[in-house]
Amino acid sequence: MEKKNFDVVILGGGPAGFSAAIYAARGAVSTAIVDVNMLGGQPSNYLELENYPGFQLVGGYDLMEKFEEHADKFGVKKFPMQEIEKVDLAQKKIYTKEYEFSAKSIILATGAQPQKLGVLGEKEFVGRGVSYCAVCDGAFYKDKAVAVVGGGNSAIEEAIYLTKFAKKVYVIHRRDKLRADKIIQERAFKNQKIEFIWNSIVFEIQGENTVKSILLKDTQTDKISKLDVDGIFPYIGISPNTELFSGQLNQDKYGFIITDTTMATSVDGVYAIGDVRNTPLRQVVTAASDGAIGATFALRYIEQTKEIEAKL
Repeated sequence: MEKKNFDVVILGGGPAGFSAAIYAARGAVSTAIVDVNMLGGQPSNYLELENYPGFQLVGGYDLMEKFEEHADKFGVKKFPMQEIEKVDLAQKKIYTKEYEFSAKSIILATGAQPQKLGVLGEKEFVGRGVSYCAVCDGAFYKDKAVAVVGGGNSAIEEAIYLTKFAKKVYVIHRRDKLRADKIIQERAFKNQKIEFIWNSIVFEIQGENTVKSILLKDTQTDKISKLDVDGIFPYIGISPNTELFSGQLNQDKYGFIITDTTMATSVDGVYAIGDVRNTPLRQVVTAASDGAIGATFALRYIEQTKEIEAKL
């Protein structure tokens, strides 16, 4: 196992991670990004964004490519597709199959992933009718019927996107009104391909080789009904990607990392940024902001540590 020493190691290469890397590297410290996946994070899967300042409309992949180019300019070292075996936050070490990373400060930017419905058939049909990414898989459902589960911004935006391909998009929501922003709701209500099924939850996903139908349960009457669809896209929330270090620092009841306003966690020299932390808004712009703050205070921590060591 090859040893790699850096001042700052950032775990996660999405918008928060790249923002932190840029700020850290500009602070003249050696900086590395380590990720279990390809770099770019969730935005790489977005067809387009229209709420990132400076870009009236930009492809998610294109935006993250610019983030990466910016980090490259400052000499950030990148280690994508790493099989991480262990993370020791107290010792500031990350062990992968290839490397042992040592750092003076670790910044956690591992993001979050879609919550699962937890119903019969969901796991069995992943990739065969169950998908958590409309941009990734929408084209497979040309002239077919699909269901989107959820009532927030992500669910409704994905439902609208799916109408580019599907002949029918059912939006299934457990309540009788949406949580999505009004402007997004209006677009959906105007779209003739979208039909809303209120006060309902998915009870079971059925099919043979691929999804053929879903069973719905009325939340008011408990009545079970069948809906024929070729695909289902759940958007009911997210869970933090903390399994690599869960229990080593303070987390809320949902598993999100608790930080202060400087992005500091309960472990000295360890910061958490972006979707993985307890935050009221999860957007590319807020992730980038978190990264700037976290890296700035990681630099201060490193400087303070040097001063203390010099006095000893």
